[in-house]
Amino acid sequence: MSEFTHFDNAGNAIMVDVSEKKVTDRTAAAAGIIKTKPEVILAVVQQSAAKGDVLGVAQVAGIMAVKQTAAIIPMCHVLLIRKCTIDFDINEEDSEIRAVCSVKTDGKTGVEMEALTGVSVALLTIYDMCKAMDKSMVMTDIHLLEKTGGKSGDYISVDGQ
Repeated sequence: MSEFTHFDNAGNAIMVDVSEKKVTDRTAAAAGIIKTKPEVILAVVQQSAAKGDVLGVAQVAGIMAVKQTAAIIPMCHVLLIRKCTIDFDINEEDSEIRAVCSVKTDGKTGVEMEALTGVSVALLTIYDMCKAMDKSMVMTDIHLLEKTGGKSGDYISVDGQ
């Protein structure tokens, strides 16, 4: 069998069969940053952006995205999400917002894609709500921070950030 588990021996795309896997507690956390102008950071902090509470809406959008990951990422399994949080850290000095998405379930497959999708959509929502003030925003450093559970065991990113 190929090490690429989403393809069969003929090269056709397949969904991985998890029916024989054990149900285990699984968690994942992912992070990312959006860099912008100081005036955008000020509007976010003061909740004075024209479209409203930027981080509140981004938080809801990220959670909704976690719950819909299987609908937008081919070959992802539908998972019953037990818990999801989206947290933000505003760095006014560097004019950036760091988002962290943490996801928890118990199942036969992990929630890394859900955490990565949640943080990505949260950042995209910040962009959408603030693009009138700054179309040059940059989303960067989206990565898996950690994951627990499953056959492959635990993972913590090298940089730990």
